[in-house]
Amino acid sequence: MTPTRAPQHIYCGIDTHADTHHAAIITDTGILLAHRQFDTTSSAYDAVVEWIHQHGHPISVGIEGTSSYGAGISRHLRHHHIAAVEVPRPNRKLRRSEGKSDPIDAEAAARAVLARHQLSEPKHGDGPIEAIRALRVARSGAVKAATASMNTIRSMLVTAPEVLRTQLRGRSTTALLDACIALEPDTAAMTDPVNATIVALRSLAKRTRELRREAQELKKNLAALVKEVAPRTASVFGLGPDTAAALLITVGDNPQRLRSESSFAHLCGVAPIPASSGKTNRHRLHRGGDRRANQALHTAVVVCLRYSDIARRYAERRTSEGKSMPEIIRCQKRYLAREVFTALRQDYRALTT
Repeated sequence: MTPTRAPQHIYCGIDTHADTHHAAIITDTGILLAHRQFDTTSSAYDAVVEWIHQHGHPISVGIEGTSSYGAGISRHLRHHHIAAVEVPRPNRKLRRSEGKSDPIDAEAAARAVLARHQLSEPKHGDGPIEAIRALRVARSGAVKAATASMNTIRSMLVTAPEVLRTQLRGRSTTALLDACIALEPDTAAMTDPVNATIVALRSLAKRTRELRREAQELKKNLAALVKEVAPRTASVFGLGPDTAAALLITVGDNPQRLRSESSFAHLCGVAPIPASSGKTNRHRLHRGGDRRANQALHTAVVVCLRYSDIARRYAERRTSEGKSMPEIIRCQKRYLAREVFTALRQDYRALTT
């Protein structure tokens, strides 16, 4: 009787796009077994899982863009108990020498998993943090659109007919919106630049007001959700709903991404990088990490410097030691990251119990 042969260990790489994904499979010795293109549908994701198991026992699957085009396939693989990891994009030097195509990129992703080169755990994207992200994206879009619309109004007033400039000059944002909405055009004389400008200003003002109302409503929803999901993080001095949400989104729905306090600092781009050589012992600014999280910590530190006596006394002491204000802010961002990490860990522990 011939003994049953155990399935070989394989590694898979997936190059993701909006409408199609390309997958490649290699053995644990680096031999390319197969590659294939799939659609980005639920049935196609099932086909990916079946195709992978046909070739052996999957150790891990490397995916490009697990927070964008690869989010769906990443969740699907996790639900089928197949380990998925985020792989970096192929370096430019390799692309120049070997070219670029979907099969090449998929194979490169598989080889990155085999070599364990710069792998990271993808965000799950199926819990309360994903709900927070959705609200924050909508609010950020409304705020940006409202700002752009308001800037268009002010820009239009620069070249508007003098009668309108005189009438609307020197008003605050709210008063300017009220005045623009109250303007009455003569629609029978639309060839007159004054009337056409009035119509344009009214339209822009109504749009701006609606966008601002929408942003305010989304902010209330976001604040309530953040307070419910992460009450300790939301209570950290200096953090508001938007900045707390940004830090939660950086971590994602899986708390195991928070391996240590120092890794969280690196994730937020506030951990100093060693830059020593010989007798020189120094550190340099870390310009990597999630820049949205870095911006959130920066905003929180500015709030602390304005309203916290402890932060102000620290700034005064460091100033007397010869530190500049940017250096002081960078130090305080690192301290704040430590405090936020403690709060996040407590909140995630409460979520998983």
